Amino acid sequence: MPQIVILPHAKLCPDGAVIEAPAGKSICDILLENDIDIEHACEKSCACTTCHVLVREGIASLNEATELEEDMLDKAWGLEAVSRLSCQSIVAETDLVVEIPKYTINQVSEGSH
Repeated sequence: MPQIVILPHAKLCPDGAVIEAPAGKSICDILLENDIDIEHACEKSCACTTCHVLVREGIASLNEATELEEDMLDKAWGLEAVSRLSCQSIVAETDLVVEIPKYTINQVSEGSH
């Protein structure tokens, strides 16, 4: 079973984590199931960018981003070439290294980071 290495995030995962990641599930669902409370304001419907992550290793193994996801990512804080919406990123058989950005576009959340 592949693993997801979560890089340290001051609020959500201060020490980082290594998580068993069943293939076929989204990164968002895997994080939530492992008590990493990543935001998902649109309830994982690809209608916001609050679950934006940076896939530092293994991005090529994920399903291809749809045009809708690409359009949403254009609104994400700290957009990079390795940016994905975690709710749309389906894990395959490859290990991943994931960074959760410090901020989201959710103004309420930004004040608490």
